[in-house]
Amino acid sequence: MSTCNLNILQKALSRLRIDHLSSRSLQSPRYRPPYWYTSKERKGSDDFITSENKQFIEEVLQERKQKQAVLESPLANVDTHQTAQWNPFTRRVGLIARKIGNYPLWSKDGTKMQTTLLQVVDNHVIKYIPPEEFNPMKTTKVVWKEKKTLGCLLVGAETIDPSTVTREYCGQFDRAGMLPKQHLCRFMVSPNAYIPPGTPLYATHFRPGDYIDVRAKTMDRGFQGVIKRWGFKGMPASHGVTKTHRRPGNIGAGGEKARVWPGTKMPGHMGNRWRTLRGVKILRINTKHNVIWTLGVAIPGETGAMCYLFDTVLPLRKHKTSPPFPTQPLVDDLPLEYYDESVQPFDESSITFEET
Repeated sequence: MSTCNLNILQKALSRLRIDHLSSRSLQSPRYRPPYWYTSKERKGSDDFITSENKQFIEEVLQERKQKQAVLESPLANVDTHQTAQWNPFTRRVGLIARKIGNYPLWSKDGTKMQTTLLQVVDNHVIKYIPPEEFNPMKTTKVVWKEKKTLGCLLVGAETIDPSTVTREYCGQFDRAGMLPKQHLCRFMVSPNAYIPPGTPLYATHFRPGDYIDVRAKTMDRGFQGVIKRWGFKGMPASHGVTKTHRRPGNIGAGGEKARVWPGTKMPGHMGNRWRTLRGVKILRINTKHNVIWTLGVAIPGETGAMCYLFDTVLPLRKHKTSPPFPTQPLVDDLPLEYYDESVQPFDESSITFEET
């Protein structure tokens, strides 16, 4: 084979390798349900259920909800100081919260701060999978060998009617003595941060002044053009431009690489992707309604979206002292509000100025 043909063959192989790697890294993620998640959709019919039976089912459901609400936490009879101790390398369980809106707070020097309200709705621990039994979905990364020492805690939120889901889905919650939940999430935890199934989780799992990471889906914008999706400038408004004011322009290349490169910014689906906002500070906690005030308005998702809260992984914003470990049990004499030291409470006297 001549030198010229050999060079052409090498260039073609390198181009195919680049195309394969680029297309594999830029393609949209394919949904694959976890191995512990069973089908939830039910295809049954309620045509043969009489009104008396529906009323009986509702009465039984309300009775079970009341029993679940007053159920004693499994941590009430466990001395956590003897079983496990917190250390800076410990990973605790997180919470499932709903984004309910934005609200302003003021600091003690009069500075206005915009906050996002996250409500922790009916969270319970459903199942614990120890490290030796946990089978992760993705093990291609080398760092997973270091995570083999972590277990998995399943947490559910928002109790729903058992008659609206499948029998297999309800079976996961029957083992914990709970009603089925609308939302499920897994959290990687250290073995010493184990929490028994059936334990309720509250907003006091965190403290004002702590930093957390928030994971949620961004707003679904649908199919958008390059100006809204990528911030393109667009074509001129006049001087011979005809019907291409919001178009991307030329996307190809000339010469040897006469093609469209993978990763070119083009119109397409915008939003509805998982994003994690790290290092969000907690400014206020309401213990009656389990509401958390977080600094800023950059929490992903629209109002009403579900998000996952967990301790931050940023090195400079991790816990300096022991948080509620493994979680904060229900206490009757808790204050109604917890404030960060920089926030001005509404029931206290505000800042005043005197003439000198």
